[in-house]
Amino acid sequence: MTNLIDTVAEVDEARAADVVIGKGRIIFRRFMRNKTAVTGLAIFLGLFAFSLFGGFLTTWDKETIDPLNIGMGPSPEHLLGTSQAGIDLLALVVEGTRVSIFIGLIVGGLSVLISAVYGCSMAFFGGKVDSVMLFILEALIMMPAILVVAVATSGGGQSLKELPSWLLLIAVLLFFSWMGTARLVRSLAMSLMQRDYVKAAKYMGVPSMRIVRRHLVPNIGSLLVLDFTRGITGAILAEVAFSYIGIGIKLPDVSLGVLIGGATWQVSSFPWMFWVPLTVMFLLTGSLAMMNDGLRDAFDPTSTSIGRAKTKKKSK
Repeated sequence: MTNLIDTVAEVDEARAADVVIGKGRIIFRRFMRNKTAVTGLAIFLGLFAFSLFGGFLTTWDKETIDPLNIGMGPSPEHLLGTSQAGIDLLALVVEGTRVSIFIGLIVGGLSVLISAVYGCSMAFFGGKVDSVMLFILEALIMMPAILVVAVATSGGGQSLKELPSWLLLIAVLLFFSWMGTARLVRSLAMSLMQRDYVKAAKYMGVPSMRIVRRHLVPNIGSLLVLDFTRGITGAILAEVAFSYIGIGIKLPDVSLGVLIGGATWQVSSFPWMFWVPLTVMFLLTGSLAMMNDGLRDAFDPTSTSIGRAKTKKKSK
């Protein structure tokens, strides 16, 4: 309730100063007042920058072997140590972080787009179209994801084996990641179909896909933004899990899951090889969780977890 009063105070202040504040700006202000969410954003941006420019911190790459430092701990020459094969761990972690973030962004973004279009289309057309699309959706949800991943990345035929393992994993994760959100979007969009502006657009002969794109999708934007951050987290965790058990990304491709899985059975002998990528994974998923909580509170005007807005004192 306090946060709702603060938001109203901001709007009243803007009206008094003849300034129009858009909804996006209000949400941005509320998000930036959440210290936890801002901290999560800073950590994520730092890891993203590390994945892009971390290679400049070392003169070694993920393919070069140092025969004089095989399985060695952190040193001035190798800041994070080396693997059992003599490869610089910092170079491997940079590559693994980049691959994991890339998978998360691609799967999270495309799954939101697919679920929004599919769910809104079901609600808009209704009738038999909705029944058929809902039947297809329910059938896909029943498919075992882990079995499909194993077949696609291990025994999918010669043509699939020639593709990079990370590309196959993206395709499989994207195939399964949009279904739950699409069903939720359908229920929300069906309530929007009863609004007067949607009925007026249909009566005026506005094309169906334009109504879906301009009237339905924007009105469920908060759900889609939150699902985007959740989708990134889910894709990264799925990549780590599948690669850990050997059915995800495979060598010579590198990811956080590959590094964690490869060092699990040698934690006592090479602890740096296990704890460094595991720490990066925790920081990555933890920062996304903090950002998601901040976005949820920013979109919710009744939330009381963000604090009070600063108001200007009226000059006498």
